[in-house]
Amino acid sequence: MKTILTTLNAKYIHTNIAIRYLKAYAEPEYPVEITEYTIKDPVMNIVTDLISKKPKIIGFSCYIWNIEETIKVVKILKKIDPEIQIIVGGPEVSYDVLHWMENVNEFDYIVLGEGEETFKQLLKELHEDLQLENVFGIAFRKDGKVKINPQRNKLDLKTLPSPFRFEEDQKDLSKRVIYIETSRGCPFSCQFCLSSIEVGVRYFDREKIKDDIRYLMQNGAKTIKFVDRTFNISRSYAMEMFQFLIDEHLPGTVFQFEITADIMRPEVIEFLNKEAPPGLFRFEIGVQSTNDFTNELVKRKQNFAKLSRTVTMVKEGGKIDQHLDLIAGLPEENYDSFKQTFNDVFAMRPEELQLGFLKMLRGTGLRLDAEKHNYIYMDHSPYEILGNNVLSFDEIIKIKQVEDVLEKYWNDHRMDFTVEYLVSHVFQTPFDFFQEFGTYWEQKGWSRIGHQLEDLYKRLYEFLENTQVKQLPIIEGLMKFDYLSKQKYKPRKPWWKQSFTQDKRSSLYRSIIENPSILGNEFKELELTEKELYKHTMLDTLSFRLESYFHDEIIDETPSAMLVYFDPKTEKPSIFYTGI
Repeated sequence: MKTILTTLNAKYIHTNIAIRYLKAYAEPEYPVEITEYTIKDPVMNIVTDLISKKPKIIGFSCYIWNIEETIKVVKILKKIDPEIQIIVGGPEVSYDVLHWMENVNEFDYIVLGEGEETFKQLLKELHEDLQLENVFGIAFRKDGKVKINPQRNKLDLKTLPSPFRFEEDQKDLSKRVIYIETSRGCPFSCQFCLSSIEVGVRYFDREKIKDDIRYLMQNGAKTIKFVDRTFNISRSYAMEMFQFLIDEHLPGTVFQFEITADIMRPEVIEFLNKEAPPGLFRFEIGVQSTNDFTNELVKRKQNFAKLSRTVTMVKEGGKIDQHLDLIAGLPEENYDSFKQTFNDVFAMRPEELQLGFLKMLRGTGLRLDAEKHNYIYMDHSPYEILGNNVLSFDEIIKIKQVEDVLEKYWNDHRMDFTVEYLVSHVFQTPFDFFQEFGTYWEQKGWSRIGHQLEDLYKRLYEFLENTQVKQLPIIEGLMKFDYLSKQKYKPRKPWWKQSFTQDKRSSLYRSIIENPSILGNEFKELELTEKELYKHTMLDTLSFRLESYFHDEIIDETPSAMLVYFDPKTEKPSIFYTGI
């Protein structure tokens, strides 16, 4: 009975660790073929590919991001060949099992929770006697009725075989994000999170994990993401793994972790700041809310002062990028409270700030208690909220406008100096800037069209001009700097209208050719020829002395010129200043 395990990933670069654990545990007794698709693939393409493999059993790994497309695929498969046995598992179908069995007749079996042993035992019965009552942790139908067997005891994770040693995976390791887990479970009880349902934390064998990481690096893996819910719950364990990764990493490899920042000890951060190579590690930190009452309602213990200390120390170390998460729509967090949360977190200037919206996941305490806070939410995945007793749908839409421009103008780091000036000197708070700009962005219809880099600059400038910002000449200078400092080559058509007349530009270039030291010794040492100067540099005016702003944070409104040299060998720009 040919068996296929599959899933629909959110993106091609993602890999699914769950189906690989199932395959590793089922084999060699029950050979399994793995194939992966994405939610963007046409449903008929997926169906055609699966049918061409002539399977008797297909298992799908189900999540909120793929359940709707998965159901479409399953329904068509069953129409084509009703004899194919469909097994589904994963967090989206492990809870509210009766709902799924009653509403999707094409699901023959649901594997509840941890699936390795359950899946293998189910395959045994499908190959042999169909004594399904013997398989703990499944739902199935018998005599037209849904049967749900008791869940089995948790596995000893130290006994699980590696999910990374399949020959067919080797060729793609360098192109995809590789997910790895060193523990299962979470010590916390956040009521919006599925991890709160599983009590306790269990660990895999450390030496096996290290061997897997060595294998992955030796076979080209570049991005390895740990999916442990709280990687640093054990300080000694985290320190051991950090040291191992520092000692044995290969060039170009990046490791990503979800950490709980308020329990991370200063000495751990000091160790990382001292020992970790720049760019080796990346931290994801769930802040969600800084409202103490809200955190109390969702049973989330968080010391924001200690969290801020950790984020600040890591940022000052300059070695590790940090991705911080917020959730809009948590209980009793109204629009003004969320604005405060946003400003509290943005004050730390994380490299990336992810603004998400509460999803009422099946099985979570918050979904079970939804009526307490008058939650309304989508009936279908991703079950995102549409409002509650303190946050209206209109306010949710306003916050979504913030999310749109936050992603483009902060997280993508296209104009860091410009945004920093805007949120520090022009708008009352960072949230006010992103909200006002986001609302304008939506009103102009820009959320529904694509954008070139130059468009993003033009649209910010138009917004600021429309808002009648007094400091616009200064902001324009910072925008020019941000734009040019990120170019590899001299841009053919910059986003602004160049301010020099042809005569003035020619005059300045002649002055530079005759006396290159007016741009400083560093420029003089480049010894550029006249041809190189015209071919590889760009010259434009500024309404103030930009170097004084960077050096002393003083706005000296003396007009100046900025010359940018785009080195064709290094593909890096160098910026020089002079008076005009």
